[in-house]
Amino acid sequence: MPPVLSLFEDILSNAATLALPPSPRMIFVVHGAVTIAERTLNDGEAWHGESAVTLEAGSGGAACWRFELTAGSAGETTATPSVASSVASREKLSARLDTLPPGELLLRGDSVGFPPGGCAYLHRHQGPGIRCLIEGGIRIDTHGRSTSFGPGGAWYETGPDAVFAQAAADPSSRFIRMMILPRALIGKSSIQYVNEEDKAKPRVQQYKILADAPIARPA
Repeated sequence: MPPVLSLFEDILSNAATLALPPSPRMIFVVHGAVTIAERTLNDGEAWHGESAVTLEAGSGGAACWRFELTAGSAGETTATPSVASSVASREKLSARLDTLPPGELLLRGDSVGFPPGGCAYLHRHQGPGIRCLIEGGIRIDTHGRSTSFGPGGAWYETGPDAVFAQAAADPSSRFIRMMILPRALIGKSSIQYVNEEDKAKPRVQQYKILADAPIARPA
């Protein structure tokens, strides 16, 4: 069975802890503060790794988006909250990675921003991934279907399937994503434009890399 990529939302009350088993993952702090592996992260910061790890929320609690790659079934998680029931975790999206690239793999996490009304011309990526909108609005066109998302909305892109993205007219828009790519792309863009005439057009997207790390292939 192919590996599964999942996105969970973890809400931790002040001083709550959440123990996570080994797995390739990225944790993005949406709001608040959380300590992971002796590093304190605040709004908009991210941690990534493959080992077992424990999250500990700060005095004001924390809201996190947790992207994980597992060999198990969609929606499966073995996160262990602290005894006081002060952690609420819910699955936002899970997808079976039928288009996982062969060979050695790379975990890439980034923030992708668009100015008001900006778009990403019809394109593909060299591996699958999950995106989650953190601000603004965006419309995703693929397979002859258009779907609009607001803040907190999550969607999956296979990689090989062509996608057109149209940001809302106002305000600016931004999403957080984690993709699984061929390791040869470390430090390189994964985007491939479908139409020749779009390749020379200016790109309005603004990228901030949150993670770009080799990972082990799931068993």
